[in-house]
Amino acid sequence: MPVRPLDLTLRTRMGRNLAAHARAANRDPSLTHAAVAIALVTGESGEAAFVITRRAESLRNHSGQWALPGGRLDDGETVITAALRELDEEVGLRCAPDQVLGLLDGYPTRSGFLITPVVVWAGADAVLSPNPDEVAEAHRVPLADLEEPGVPRLFDIPESDRPVISVPLLGDFIFAPTAAILFQLREVALYGRETRVAQYDQPVFAWQ
Repeated sequence: MPVRPLDLTLRTRMGRNLAAHARAANRDPSLTHAAVAIALVTGESGEAAFVITRRAESLRNHSGQWALPGGRLDDGETVITAALRELDEEVGLRCAPDQVLGLLDGYPTRSGFLITPVVVWAGADAVLSPNPDEVAEAHRVPLADLEEPGVPRLFDIPESDRPVISVPLLGDFIFAPTAAILFQLREVALYGRETRVAQYDQPVFAWQ
């Protein structure tokens, strides 16, 4: 797979692809709005990477699971302001609205949220300072890992008529919603494809 530097060429390409993306509408009033940040940074070997975390075991919901920095919207917040706030609170990355490259489709979760992914150019000098109250681990994962053979991995479960999506990363399998969001990041932001992901389900352990 190609090694992608975190440079102006990549920023322009991803920004252009996200601007051209016709986001899928979801107006289900029963869903609670939330946002996650896909923060683009320099990886351990100098390549373009994104930030992913493992949630602290002490958290009430989805403890110990892999996730992107994010959470529900506070009163008066937009998805962009919420994603940037959560990015700062969880991993210490303080980014401005003009660093946002665009949005991906909202992903409806089994637990009743509509998650909007916000793609943020955190930059080459980004320093991670994980908040131990929320984050057990924070990793920089090369974007190229999303382009490996076997991404995504789909499988069936008896509890659903929709395939469950996963992505192999960090020696583990990342499941939806995070896996669905990362797959669409690859398809839309990197490749410029109009690929939808709301049709992919989550494993049963993530339904609550």
